[in-house]
Formats: sequence, structure tokens, C-alpha cells
Amino acid sequence: MIEWIGLVALLLSLLVLRQNLLVVLGSALVFTSLVFGEGRLTDIVADVWEAANKEVLLSIPLYLLAGNVMARGIMAARLIRLMRALAGPVPGGLAIATVLSCALFAAVSGSGAVTMLAIGAMMYPALLAAGYPRHFSLGALCAAGTLGIIIPPSIPLILFGVMTQTSIADLFLAGIGPGLLLTALMASYALIANRRLRGDSWRLGEILGALRAGAWALMMPVIILGGIYSGYFTATESAAVAVVYAMFVEMVVYRELDFAGLYVVVTHTTQLLGSLFPVLMFALSLNIFLTYQQVPDLAVGWLMERVSNPVTFLVSVNILLLLVGAVMDIGSAILILAPILTPLAIAQGIDPVHFGIVMVVNLEIGYLTPPVGMNLIIATTAFREHFWTVCRAVVPFVLLMLAALALVTFWPDLTLFLIR
Repeated sequence: MIEWIGLVALLLSLLVLRQNLLVVLGSALVFTSLVFGEGRLTDIVADVWEAANKEVLLSIPLYLLAGNVMARGIMAARLIRLMRALAGPVPGGLAIATVLSCALFAAVSGSGAVTMLAIGAMMYPALLAAGYPRHFSLGALCAAGTLGIIIPPSIPLILFGVMTQTSIADLFLAGIGPGLLLTALMASYALIANRRLRGDSWRLGEILGALRAGAWALMMPVIILGGIYSGYFTATESAAVAVVYAMFVEMVVYRELDFAGLYVVVTHTTQLLGSLFPVLMFALSLNIFLTYQQVPDLAVGWLMERVSNPVTFLVSVNILLLLVGAVMDIGSAILILAPILTPLAIAQGIDPVHFGIVMVVNLEIGYLTPPVGMNLIIATTAFREHFWTVCRAVVPFVLLMLAALALVTFWPDLTLFLIR
């Protein structure tokens, strides 16, 4: 008991001192190895190597690179043109086009932050120029930018699959229903809130021209997801295909990206990975150690004595994850909590794929909640707005997402209908 109190005290002290996650996880790993293990720090090196020796981890840098290539190139602009041609004449059409553009770009980039920046850079000035309220425009871009977190291919879903040994292909399929639900709710709100704002009438020539211009971009999710579910390649191989395809389209077909631009993209992606992968390795190593020490089994036993049904468990987990999402980024939360909470969910009879989607949707909302909501912080810088202005702007969308979370949590078929 004293040892566990010491571990908790260590972690709380590091958090109070605002140490980064790498220091926190590294300290926890060393403490547990010395106190609960055999006291050999060389075991940590072995566990880190075992954690790193996973082929599926290659998909994370590759999807990030593919998304950054498209964001720097012109594929995002082509998708926006198509969505504007299709939705523009509808009341609130430009706002609907913004949501749909984010959803479509999310399906080829796998990253929420990349989605918001790529679409927001073009659509935020366009929304303001068309007379859409500033608060609505900010809220729509911040909220729709989170769609990359749940719509496959999703990097958080890959992280969840790695940390819990859950099928990533199944998680991708399960994310489609909630992703479409969130897109539909945001698009519906965009129509209702801006019903007095109308665009031009539909023009067949513009629609056909936009389809022709965006055909290469539209084929990307078809190739990636179609290849996975037809069995032609794995989730990891699909990430490599995404990179090659994005580079071919941007550099050869559209000729909007040269080698100098590619160098900048690769450098930026490498910098992101330099901060992500050491944390991921330590988290996986700690997960291996805790599993060896049967900590998840002990937690399951403790919970089974106190929680009598799955509904109580899911409500409790939702509250916990909403609070965690407000103070911790999604990657860190998944790395720390997924290995602990998933066995508890399985013990309550909850499908691990369904639970993974519930967890990611919860943490997706965290992108829009202060104090550390990622999209709030990015929007503050990218759109040059005050932080609390952005916070107020996302409130209606957060309420919509909470409603979607309730459906996702207590209607498992919404996530599992494609894999049953």
C-alpha cells in the first residue's frame, strides 16, 4: 500500500510542477520497475524495445505525413470547391460546405488538427466575407475540425488499437457511423442557424468542373479504406499507400508541391513525431510492466465488486473521460487510460471496439473544452482570436457532440453494425 501511495505522490508532484508527459511516464516507469519489479533498469530498455517492435506503429507517421502533404498542396482546395458547388445554394450552404469539407478531408488525413488548419485557412475568411457570424464561423471550424479524430483513418483509433490489442480495421469501420452522425448534426445546425443566408443557384457546369478537378482527391479514401476492407493491404500498408498517392497527386498530377516544399513537410512531420514517439514508447513499456504485474486484473476485480451493471460503468467512464479530455490531450489520455479502462469494459460485457469509439468520442469533445482544448488553442493562433472568444463560439457544437456521445454510448449498433 505504501508503494502505491508513493507512486501516486510522485505522479501528482510531477503534474503540479507542470512536467511534460515524457518525464511523468518515464518517472512512473522507473519507479514501478524499482519498487514493484526486480529492480533492473535494463528491463525497461527491453520493454521499450518490445513496445517499439510493432509494425502497426509505422502507420502513425505515414498518415501524419500524408495529411501534411495534402494540407500544403492543393487537394484541400479541390475538395472545398466541390463541397461549395454541391452545398452552396442551400440555406447556410457555405457553412454546410465547411462541415462537409472537414469531414471529407478527415477521411484522407487522419488528423483533427491538420483538418482544421487546412480547411480553416481557406474557409474562415470566406465565411466572414459571405456574412456568416464570426462566432458561428469559429465554432463551426473548431468543431468540424475534430471530425478527423473519429472518421477513419484516425490516428487516435490507431493508438487505441495499439494500446489495447484491438483490431484497427474494426475500429475504422466502427468510426464510420459516429462520424456520419456528428457530420449530419453539425451540418443540420449550420443550416438552421444560417437559414437566411443563401448562395447562388446550382450550376451543373460548376459541379461537373469541381468533380473533375477533385476526382484525384476523392479517390484517396476509396483507395485507402477499400484496400483495407477488401484485404489487399493492412492498415499499416494503407498508410504507406496514402503517402505515395498524396505525393503523386500533389507533385505529378496537380504539380502544386515541389521537392523544396516536400522537404519542409517531412521536416515538420518529423518534429511532431519526435515529441510523440518517445512518449508512446514509454507508455507501451509501462503497459507491458503493469500487465505483467496483473494490475488490470486487480482493477477488474475491484470494479466488479462495486459496479453492478454496464450502464453505471459507462456513465462513470463518460464523466471521467470528459474531465480528463479537458486537461489532457487525446494521445496522452489514450496511452494512459485505454489499457486500464478497456479490461474493465470487457468485464462488464462491453465490446472493446464499441468502448474504443466511446472513449475517442469523449476525448474528441476535449478538443473543444478549456483549459487545454487543442482546437481552441490552434484556432486562437490561426484565426487571431481571443481564447475565450473561441471557447464561447464552440458551446452550441459541444452540446451537439454531447448528444451524439449519448447515442454512441447507449446505442452500440451505431458503431458495430458494419462489423457484425
